[in-house]
Amino acid sequence: MNKLKSTSPWAWVPTLYFAQGIPYVVVMTVSVIMYKRLGVSNTDIALYTSWLYLPWVIKPLWSPVVDLLKTKRWWIIIMQLLIGAGLAGVALTIPVPNFFKFTLAFLWLLAFSSATHDIAADGFYMLGLNEHKQAYFIGIRSTFYRISMITGQGLLIILAGFIESSSGLEPVDFTVTTQSHKTEWLVPTDIDYGSAQNGEMSFVIDTDQVALGTNNINKTRADEIKAWAKAHNLNNGFVQQEATLAKDDSWWARQVADPLKKTLKEKFGKADKVVNQADAQGNIAVIGIRLSTSPGEGETVVLNMDRNKGAKDLSLIEGQRLTFTADNWNKNAQVLIQVDPKQQGVVSTSFRGLSGNIPLAWSVTFFVLAGLFVTFLIYHRFILPKPAGDRPVSQGSSMFKEFGQTFVSFFKKDNIGMAMLFILVFRLGESQLVKLASPFLLDAKEIGGLGLTTGDVGLIYGTIGILFLTLGGILGGWVASRQGLKYWIFWMTLAINLPNLTYVYLSFYMPESMWLIASSVAVEQFGYGFGFTAFMLYLIYFSQGKSKTAHYAICTGFMALGMMIPGMVSGWLQEIIGYQNFFIWVMICTIPSFVVIKFLKIDPTFGIKKAEE
Repeated sequence: MNKLKSTSPWAWVPTLYFAQGIPYVVVMTVSVIMYKRLGVSNTDIALYTSWLYLPWVIKPLWSPVVDLLKTKRWWIIIMQLLIGAGLAGVALTIPVPNFFKFTLAFLWLLAFSSATHDIAADGFYMLGLNEHKQAYFIGIRSTFYRISMITGQGLLIILAGFIESSSGLEPVDFTVTTQSHKTEWLVPTDIDYGSAQNGEMSFVIDTDQVALGTNNINKTRADEIKAWAKAHNLNNGFVQQEATLAKDDSWWARQVADPLKKTLKEKFGKADKVVNQADAQGNIAVIGIRLSTSPGEGETVVLNMDRNKGAKDLSLIEGQRLTFTADNWNKNAQVLIQVDPKQQGVVSTSFRGLSGNIPLAWSVTFFVLAGLFVTFLIYHRFILPKPAGDRPVSQGSSMFKEFGQTFVSFFKKDNIGMAMLFILVFRLGESQLVKLASPFLLDAKEIGGLGLTTGDVGLIYGTIGILFLTLGGILGGWVASRQGLKYWIFWMTLAINLPNLTYVYLSFYMPESMWLIASSVAVEQFGYGFGFTAFMLYLIYFSQGKSKTAHYAICTGFMALGMMIPGMVSGWLQEIIGYQNFFIWVMICTIPSFVVIKFLKIDPTFGIKKAEE
């Protein structure tokens, strides 16, 4: 019996695309959080991890090799082996002294292997399924790809955090409660607490119950407290001075970038501050934390502070990450909590600090990932079908000629101009929204955000978000398989763009209700899952032909470019015009997608189930 007919797509499509998404999210997101936990500066993190995106942008350059040499099935198995090796390499080099450059080297291996795996997996999908099943499973594959994104940003981080907290000292817990009476928090003097206490090492906190008056304080006084705490923590080595990039004095900056920034600020700039009065800053509490005994020579104890639960009107503004050594263990590191200047009632918030063996936590996490890919490798080695069309396109001396002809044939396709324009602008709004959605949810109210905790955002995206994303993706694939891409492309374009209005609503009304915020995210995620089906189906449709694997890879390379360039400037733009105007701009950027779909040439029968013998 033909193995293609005997192997259900349900047995390999979900696992293949889950495996495709994991290394991408590890390289692009998990690595950023890992390096931050390991104390790498923001400048180095941003610079070096941004370069890791390059393999996905330029993968069309070697996609013909995957088409011309070996089978897609062979490439999938080999790349999963290399991905597992890269993950294990990262795990092994995290504890070494020069971990940054060694782990980056293995992440480059991971990035190139993952990009090549994408080429082979997408080509195999088109070879292993007929046209109708490609349309039917497009929502399934997109959903499991997005599930892998959420797994990487959620479960992997939770695992690392759990190991970190389990391997460290007892957590630091304190509660801040607002009181109606007035208080003036005195800035403490620097105190050396001298010799170590008896017993095991632990954190010592000034007080675990803080009463903070709701009276607003003078801006000068608030700035004085903040400046003192920041200088104290910096001078005593509790925090590290992050490197800053030198001011760009190039011709481009003088003649284009700086004047454009000034014009945008003047025309559209808006301070995203809830309170804009110079003498109306929220009261500030100062809490001191130190160690009971000295760490060993060369040993560091890192404490990561965050809101645990309770009201969002109390914000942690200093002391998010504190490093204790043998040189500063007997001095207080200073933590600052500030109340929202609008809050006049009694509210309470608990804060928690976790320490632990951070290199161990991340090494274990990456070893788990390496083991996962060994499992994928073994499973796919036996379960992937062997389609008759999965064979090398060319062998021998004609390979290089075929290589060049692959690119030429792509750009000679009918309607190539409109197709490229569609790929670049269909997600123009989404490419910018996706970069700022989470920062908007996490940022404090004072700067226009919703003030959610990391746990809140993880809960929203990891439960409600994933449920509605899955429903949208499955529904999109189902309806496309019944009436075809051409019929649904307008409605799917509407679905992926219109729900972005929820962020316009959230930025203007800034609701407190978690259910309302979660519902807004659910609407946006459902629309994304449903609408993204049209995008992926069109890439498959446009790639049809002799070199479909290479042509699809070229399409996804342009897709990556269309996401990368707008995403690069989105943060810069948001800082100038504020969240409210930024989300309005996102809606404006959705207009080109509605225009360009009118000029696409699509076979009305593509995706619809046809009668089979």
